[in-house]
Amino acid sequence: MWVIAVLALHHDIWFWKSRHTVFGFLPIGLAYHAAYSVLAVITMALLVKFLWPSHLEVPEDEYAPQEQE
Repeated sequence: MWVIAVLALHHDIWFWKSRHTVFGFLPIGLAYHAAYSVLAVITMALLVKFLWPSHLEVPEDEYAPQEQE
C-alpha cells in the first residue's frame, strides 16, 4: 500500500499552475519534487532492507569460483 501511495504522489497536478515559492526563490513544484525524491529514496531503502530475497545473496567466504582447466 505504501508503494502505491508513493507512486500516486509522483503525479502532482496540484502545483502545475502555482506561482508560490519556497524560501523565497525555489518554485513550489521543484521543492515538491525534491521532497518526493527524498521520500522515494527512503522507500527504496526500506524495500531493499525488508523485502530483498536473502536467498539471492551468497556470502563471499562461501563463494568458490569454478577452476578452468
